[in-house]
Amino acid sequence: MIRMVDLKTQYENIREEIDRAVLDVIASTDYINGLAVKTFQAELEAYHNIDHVIPCANGTDALQIAMMALDLKPGDEIIVPAFTYVATAEVMALLGLTPIMVDVDPDTFNLPVEQVEAAITPRTRAIVPVHLFGQSVDMEPLLQLAQQHHLFVIEDNAQAIGASYEFSNGTRKKTGAMGHVGCTSFFPSKNLGCYGDGGAITTYDADLAQRLRMVANHGQNKQYHHAIVGVNSRLDSIQAAILSVKLKRLDAYCAARRQAADYYDAAFADMPQLKTPVRAANSSHVFHQYTLVVQDGDRDALRQHLTDRQIPAMIYYPIPLYKQKAFEKYWSGAELPVTEALCRTVISLPMHTELTPAIQDRIVGAVRDYFK
Repeated sequence: MIRMVDLKTQYENIREEIDRAVLDVIASTDYINGLAVKTFQAELEAYHNIDHVIPCANGTDALQIAMMALDLKPGDEIIVPAFTYVATAEVMALLGLTPIMVDVDPDTFNLPVEQVEAAITPRTRAIVPVHLFGQSVDMEPLLQLAQQHHLFVIEDNAQAIGASYEFSNGTRKKTGAMGHVGCTSFFPSKNLGCYGDGGAITTYDADLAQRLRMVANHGQNKQYHHAIVGVNSRLDSIQAAILSVKLKRLDAYCAARRQAADYYDAAFADMPQLKTPVRAANSSHVFHQYTLVVQDGDRDALRQHLTDRQIPAMIYYPIPLYKQKAFEKYWSGAELPVTEALCRTVISLPMHTELTPAIQDRIVGAVRDYFK
C-alpha cells in the first residue's frame, strides 16, 4: 500500500527508542511541563541556534499566541499569502485582526517582497511569511522592508522545519529563526512530527519570550497571578519525549526527502506537461510536500487516474484563501492570478522518509501513463 506519508514504517524503524521514551514518561508520572518538555525545548533551541523556544499545543496555537504576545489589536492589518493553509489567517480573524491576502511567486509559491510592499498601509502591523511546502521565503529583502516600516515578522514555519536560508553575506539561518517570532507545528505528518498535536514558538527576544510563555500559560508568570489574558496551550511530556527521539534524525529525514525529490525530478525531466518544484538558490528545501504544476492537462483528471490505481495524491490548496466563505468579508473582489492558477493546477505526490525507488517507480509510472 502506498501512503502519502508512511508514519507506520517510520515508527517501526525507531520503535524501540520511541517505546522506551514514552514508557519513561509514563513511569515518571510527570506528564505536563515535565523533564521531557524541558529537555526537548533545550534541544530545539540548540538545533535552531536560537535563545528561546516556547513549546505549545499545536501550530495554530503558536500563531495565535505570537499575535497576542505582540499585542496586535483588532483592526490591525497583517499581510499573508493567499496561497496557504487556513490556519495562517484563521487566528487573525479570531483576534479581530485583518488579514491582507496577497499573491505569491509562481515558481516557489512563497511570499514575494514586491507583493508585500504594495500591500502596506498605515494600518499594517505585521507580515506572516509562510515557508510553504518546505522551502524558505526570500527573507532578506522581506526583513529589510519590515525594518523600514517598523513591522513585525511572524514566520509560519509549520511546513519547513529543518530548512535554512542563506543571506547575501553568506550567513545561514534556520527557518523560524529569522523574524521576530517563528511558529511551527509538530502534527504527525510534518517533517518533525509527534504522535498527536504539538507546536512551538521561537524568538531571540527575552522580553517577548517571557510574554509568549505567559500567554501560553493563562497569562501568568507566577501561579495564580494573571497579568494578562492568555490561553491554555501546552506540549505534553509524552509528545516532547517522542520529538526528542525524532529531532536527532531530522536532518537525515530531510536528506531522505531531498533524495526522493531528486528521483521525482529526474523521472519527470522530459515531461513538459509538468513543472517540477523550483528550488531557490538561497534556500534549502526539505520537501514537506512534493508539488507539481500540471501545465498541460487536467489536474483533477490526473488525480482521479492516480486514485484509480491506488496511488494517493493531494491538492494543496484547491481554493484561494480569500474565496473561502469564512474569509469572504476580507476579499475586495479582485482575483490574484498566480494563486488562482496554482489552485487549478497543483498536485502533490507521496513524499516521506520511507520512499524507495520501487515505490516511486510505481508512482512515476502511473503519472506518465496519464500523459500517454
